[in-house]
Amino acid sequence: MNHPCYICGLGSAIPPRVMTNHDLEKLVETSDDWITTRTGIKERHILADGVNPSDCGVEAARIALEEAGVSLEEITHIFVATCTPDYLCPSTACVIAGKLGLSSLEGRKGDVMCLDFNAACTGFVYGLELARSILHIHDDAVVLLVATEGLSRRTNFTDRTTCVLFGDAAGAVVLRANDKNALWQLCDVVCSSDGSLHDLIQIGGGSACNIKEGDSVGADWFISMQGMAVFKYAVRSMAEESLRILARNGMTLGDLDLFIPHQANLRIIKAVGERLGLDEERVFANVQLYGNTSAATLPVAMEDARRAQKLKPGMKVLLTSFGGGMTWGSALLV
Repeated sequence: MNHPCYICGLGSAIPPRVMTNHDLEKLVETSDDWITTRTGIKERHILADGVNPSDCGVEAARIALEEAGVSLEEITHIFVATCTPDYLCPSTACVIAGKLGLSSLEGRKGDVMCLDFNAACTGFVYGLELARSILHIHDDAVVLLVATEGLSRRTNFTDRTTCVLFGDAAGAVVLRANDKNALWQLCDVVCSSDGSLHDLIQIGGGSACNIKEGDSVGADWFISMQGMAVFKYAVRSMAEESLRILARNGMTLGDLDLFIPHQANLRIIKAVGERLGLDEERVFANVQLYGNTSAATLPVAMEDARRAQKLKPGMKVLLTSFGGGMTWGSALLV
């Protein structure tokens, strides 16, 4: 049984530094035409030195909180979806809580749940499922969900197969069980995974990467991806999951106002749209501006679509994503 859950605030934060395809031509053997033809990406944004994913996350969070009309005192949960946290410990959620100033609020020390989780590019969808689960248990909770990534910090800029794909960004939403200032109701979420495909997309640096002081990091420190296999699974999983969530809610593709898929590659976006039989006007894409920002792509795309007047409160919207794990999932907003 679904319980009421509403998105009441939305925000995004994009690092100001832009890296174009022409900039990449100076770093690796590639060209603007090669990148554009294969990915649709024209540019991506890169964190400045000294700026971390938590900083972008805080910026997006403040925007979302302001729109929701939620004060810091009201926040009960901070969930952060990221595969590029500031640190392995402490959690980026705790870092964001500190930078927001929650630690200095009278009477609030220790009563905010902060949690990082990693579903790679599907992180935002997984986070929506976590949020609505919390709101089912605690109907007075206020959940701040942040998706923030610093993929440039784990990109090998000598590997032309991956360095052209990724960028940095953050997005955030505020969710609660009442419809005050509601933008959309979170109608349903489905999440899936297949751990047998864990090697298709990887970022090293965990305990399996046994680095000692003085060692140089190897290739396994950076993003690696088996592109052709990922393409196949991405198209199939996003299309099938989209049909699944619509069917179990008694809806069809014709009922949708807008379809926002994970922004990994324009060819994938078009292939999913074509497989579902959706016209291009109802499929939103902004991958050309940011590249793949992993968990942040969906909230950033939502904000861009809203600014472009293609997404409005109360519209029927389907979000879908896939990522390393492999993980995939969809969320239905009404």
